[in-house]
Amino acid sequence: MTDGLGLEDAYGATLQRIKAQGGQKCKLGMTVLMWICYAERPMGAEELCRALALEIGLAHCNDDNVPSMRTVLSCCQGLVMVDKEGSAVRLIHYTLQEYLTGSRNLFESPHSTIAETCLTYLNSHQVMALSGSHVQNTQYPPFLEYSSLYWGAHMKKELSDSGKTLALKLFSNYQCHISIRILLEHTLPSYFFYNFDHFYKFTGLHYASIFGLVEVAKALTIMDGVDINGVDETGATPLLWAARSGSEVAVELLLRREGVDPNKLDNRGQTPISLAAGNGHETVVKLLLGRQDVNPDKPDNRGQTPISWAAENGHEAVVKLLLGRQDVNPDKPENDGQTPILRAARCGHEGVVKLLLGHQDVNPDKPENRGQTPIFRAARYGHEGVVKLLLRRQDVNPNKPENDGQTPILWAARNGHEGVVKLLLGRQDVNPDKPDNYGQTPILWAAENGDEAVVKLLLGCQDLNPDKPDNRGQTPISLAAMNGHEAVVKLLLRRQDVNPDKPDSRGQTPILWAARYGHEGVVKLLLGRQDVNPDKPDDCSRTPISLAAENGHEAVVKLLLRREDVNPDMLDKWGNTPIRQAIMFGHKGVAKLLRGHEDINTDMPDI
Repeated sequence: MTDGLGLEDAYGATLQRIKAQGGQKCKLGMTVLMWICYAERPMGAEELCRALALEIGLAHCNDDNVPSMRTVLSCCQGLVMVDKEGSAVRLIHYTLQEYLTGSRNLFESPHSTIAETCLTYLNSHQVMALSGSHVQNTQYPPFLEYSSLYWGAHMKKELSDSGKTLALKLFSNYQCHISIRILLEHTLPSYFFYNFDHFYKFTGLHYASIFGLVEVAKALTIMDGVDINGVDETGATPLLWAARSGSEVAVELLLRREGVDPNKLDNRGQTPISLAAGNGHETVVKLLLGRQDVNPDKPDNRGQTPISWAAENGHEAVVKLLLGRQDVNPDKPENDGQTPILRAARCGHEGVVKLLLGHQDVNPDKPENRGQTPIFRAARYGHEGVVKLLLRRQDVNPNKPENDGQTPILWAARNGHEGVVKLLLGRQDVNPDKPDNYGQTPILWAAENGDEAVVKLLLGCQDLNPDKPDNRGQTPISLAAMNGHEAVVKLLLRRQDVNPDKPDSRGQTPILWAARYGHEGVVKLLLGRQDVNPDKPDDCSRTPISLAAENGHEAVVKLLLRREDVNPDMLDKWGNTPIRQAIMFGHKGVAKLLRGHEDINTDMPDI
């Protein structure tokens, strides 16, 4: 079983034993194998047993027909097992799936059989009696979810007259059917806050359009009272659903119908071509572009056009199609100022960016409303390939700040994108030390985040001040010490132009920050410097040992107690000493260390 060799004879012999059982046992065993082989997802034990109990076409589900899992396994003669972790029923080996599906005439019309079984269940009295408002998502009866979600997928693969009849029967009583709720919960994007208790507008034609069930859709379109442009609760027409799901045959069918509106908007203002473009359905886009009454540049409620959706999701073929249209503006900004190239750059779609850069109407440096340009977005998210493409353009400013003063290299350094930082540092027109509106520089961000590689790159720049403070007076070494980044502190301590004892605007030094947060390794490094005062108080007269004691950092307190230039009994602004702070916050170990020191005054009032 481990290598799958020589198993065909064993499988064949076992199938013969299943068939030799005869009667219901043979039928049950072969039906189980069919379901496991052709189901759209692994079947749970309970739902499979429910499916096996159904008799196609009967309106009532007989619970007495549901087989036990023990019976199911027995009839399958060892070819099937139940996954203990997920309770899924599966074949004993992956090669068995290949063997069964490769055997001709072993199963007769498996997909149509499964579709008919699903539809029989959905048409049953038990399911028809259910209401979507009365059943919680986690309490659906076994097999209801599978039958609701996948009967269309099976029917699309294999349609039978019986299946078509059962589908039309379901759609004749489709208003508020619980299967609609289940389908839409799994199909609709989360931004549609769908009212699942009132989904009466979703019709059978919507469903047939989603799955491309052309024969069913044809039958529905000629029925009296069917609205070809009817909308569901999201504002979507059958054509919108077909375009969203990429059902080419359904789109073609609906476009041929008289009176169909190919520009009808849903509640978000999206058109069929917008949804098809965003999901990369090239053929559907071609079909829609073949209509003279289709607007290929219609923006949705937030101003995003079809080409913008295609660019954001990296669908090159669709972008090519739309760029070939004179009535498509490839540089149209959305409500927030984002353009297609900006969206493509932010998502790292190099191919789309190349296509857009090749169009003369595209401005590769146009900022959105917050001032962020395509190269800014690409640098921020670490898309080296896109940054390279944009740096080749003379009309791209790689040093342009956004509204907060942040530059592309600042964000690349902030997010640790070493490759992008290298690319930008290769440009003479990039300032590696430019602060934003808050005084934060690229090296300050890299130091705060502990990105040793980026700090090294930036320290190699001649025109960079590695000790430049931000608006709060915090320097790179201060922030590296605060966050315990020993490797970065080491790098900065090697520089003569870095002051390792520089206080910020509140008087807090790097060693004070390291002591406060218990970064023993950083405290050791700083104590090794003669130009670091290990007892310098901040504006509230709190010293490194005071803050280490207050936060219970015994190892740091030990290190500081070894120093003769540390006063372990200094009062802060509120009259508290280190030992008093340790006792107040319940740090017994620290209090014990301090009590054992000869310079500590233990004669103090009770806390």
